[in-house]
Amino acid sequence: MSRFTSRSPSREQASAAALAASELLEVLWGHGQEAARSAEVSLSQLRALLVIEKREGTNLRTLAEALASRPSAVSRLCDRLEAMGLAERGPSATSRREVELRLTLRGKVLLEEYRAARSREVTATLERMEPSDVVKLAAGLEAFHAASARLAADEEGAATREDGVADSA
Repeated sequence: MSRFTSRSPSREQASAAALAASELLEVLWGHGQEAARSAEVSLSQLRALLVIEKREGTNLRTLAEALASRPSAVSRLCDRLEAMGLAERGPSATSRREVELRLTLRGKVLLEEYRAARSREVTATLERMEPSDVVKLAAGLEAFHAASARLAADEEGAATREDGVADSA
């Protein structure tokens, strides 16, 4: 039975449902991580690999910002990823003072294995849902993703405008 008390859930009810779903996904993903060879990496290492994959060629400062961590801690994290053969540092094409971070083939394979294991966990749950509910869920998640992307773009635009004001002062 649905947690929603009416046909049209409030934003608070939708938020509560999204939080509950995200917690469930964390558990399912944990199972997936344990099932895949990626259990050899910590959660912070996995998060770093995912950011590096998404922002191929990123630098340490940008990675630290994405992980909400100190640059020194991220540098040590990258040392471990490099020692494990999952990521590599190389000279930046645009600045001699910076290094770029890239996934190695082994890092890419590890993420593929991790995603496959997570997919199996999520698919097993989706198979227990009514097809019409799966369609609704997919539409809702697409709308949620689009709204999140708009929010991120708005925040990035605001940060750029703030930087521009500070630089011109």
